[in-house]
Amino acid sequence: MTSILRSPQALQLTLALIKPDAVAHPVILEAVHQQILSNKFLIVRMRELLWRKEDCQRFYQEHEGRFFYQRLVEFMASGPIRAYILAHKDAIQLWRTLMGPTRVFRARHMAPDSIRGSFGLTDTRNTTHGSDSVVSASREIAAFFPDFSEQRWYEEEEPQLRCGPVCYSPEGGVHRAAGSGDPGSA
Repeated sequence: MTSILRSPQALQLTLALIKPDAVAHPVILEAVHQQILSNKFLIVRMRELLWRKEDCQRFYQEHEGRFFYQRLVEFMASGPIRAYILAHKDAIQLWRTLMGPTRVFRARHMAPDSIRGSFGLTDTRNTTHGSDSVVSASREIAAFFPDFSEQRWYEEEEPQLRCGPVCYSPEGGVHRAAGSGDPGSA
């Protein structure tokens, strides 16, 4: 893996997934999308997809053998998901805080206004997933956005988005530097 040189104030990237339980309900999907926007995340890329069981197994292989593994794999392959690449000064921690605790019972009591506290159904059907570290974010972004070059994004798009002005395109569902075209597959 190539080391990516970033300025100290560079935006951080994270992967955010909206799971099938939320995508199946347009009102919940839109509410989560609005929380992303209202918390000042920049949406770098967004796509909706159906995930094959084999892709789920590969993505969650670190959990293989644990009691919830099969249930999680089957759930994640059960319907459409929405994947985002989000950018923010502290994207990973901010997204994890916005999601709330993994366990829905805990989320409802400790972070009732979090996404999981508001919309989570069970510990598997907990609405969202987010990267837990910079290394995980890079690996997970590559899994969902194989044509996205993190290095190229930091060289070309990140300085424009960080320095602004930035506008959001509801049609494309992504942010871009004002005056520039829609970002391509980097």
